[in-house]
Amino acid sequence: MVSLNPPVCEFGWQPPGFDLPGVDGMRHTLESARGPNGLLVMFICNHCPYVKAIIDRIVRDARELATHGVGSIAIMSNDPADYPEDSFENMARVAHDLAFPFPYVIDETQEVARAWGAVCTPDFFGFNAAQELQYRGRLDVSRKEAAPDGSRRDLFEAMLQIARTGEGPREQIASIGCSIKWRDS
Repeated sequence: MVSLNPPVCEFGWQPPGFDLPGVDGMRHTLESARGPNGLLVMFICNHCPYVKAIIDRIVRDARELATHGVGSIAIMSNDPADYPEDSFENMARVAHDLAFPFPYVIDETQEVARAWGAVCTPDFFGFNAAQELQYRGRLDVSRKEAAPDGSRRDLFEAMLQIARTGEGPREQIASIGCSIKWRDS
């Protein structure tokens, strides 16, 4: 397992679109996932210890952000041939068991992850209502273990600021996680 940090936020970057199948049997796009005040796009997976440590907090924050007009979507781009825990069937099980309040979609070709420059799981992209990137940082101080209760909620606070003002915080701390598991070319 290789731990990586994504690059810092490229403020104003506009994301390429996608149309991906979700574990709910529907197809999802940027447009279908966004809320009136913003969008949180998360590259996650099932097997990564960094994601496992914070998945309950991701669910909590996405549910709460929805009440502030911020939509969320989670994309799984790993190669499930080498990581069976990341299979579509296991994605559906995890989404059901944890009652994901957001679509969980698979990027089978890995084209979306490549187009977006996704680096690791988790990798968070926070957009304002104009779909301009305003946040690419961590959820909180968690690593392979969850941070103590009461820790600052970096991503949640940033997305609230974006929902209210359209702009993210200028100071951001990069996320950390397992590398995307790329298919052999």
